[in-house]
Amino acid sequence: MSRIALLDACVLYPADIRDFLVRVVMTDAYHARWTERIHDEWIRNLLMNRTDLTKEQLNRTRRLMNLHVRDCLVEDYEHFIESLVLPDPDDRHVLAAAIRAQADVIVTTNLKDFPTDVLSQHRIIALHPDKFVCQLMDSQSGLVCSAARLQRASLKNPVKSVVEFLSGLEQSGLPQTVLRLQAFADLL
Repeated sequence: MSRIALLDACVLYPADIRDFLVRVVMTDAYHARWTERIHDEWIRNLLMNRTDLTKEQLNRTRRLMNLHVRDCLVEDYEHFIESLVLPDPDDRHVLAAAIRAQADVIVTTNLKDFPTDVLSQHRIIALHPDKFVCQLMDSQSGLVCSAARLQRASLKNPVKSVVEFLSGLEQSGLPQTVLRLQAFADLL
């Protein structure tokens, strides 16, 4: 059975990681879930930091993600929020959505905000996106490589060599993933 992963806003914020995780899920290597509130969060933060982007552009990305990733939107999770205790109360909606989605993993860069003792009560773990993708590569390297190849092929302005593409993923926070993908560079 494929993993069910709730993607936190912090992994949807950087375009390279967002695009890579979405392309990997489209290979059926795992099932991705998120909420409209998670979308709102990454879009709001990106608009604050990138004045060259518009809300319309990012809402288009939201629509495309929701359209192309099967059963991605988690709804009716709000009733779990009040009963949850996390270091940052603003993250309770993420755990609540993961519980509702029956996710086994929350993919996040904010690992400290999702303590193991709290998540284990719900049979959920938190993983950094780099570790999550490396685990997927352990059992499904062909699917992950296929997603990387498709992502690189989609980059046309400018076109990127394999080295440039992998360097971008590394700079985005996926160094171990890049090390593993380098072994398959001729397929990318």
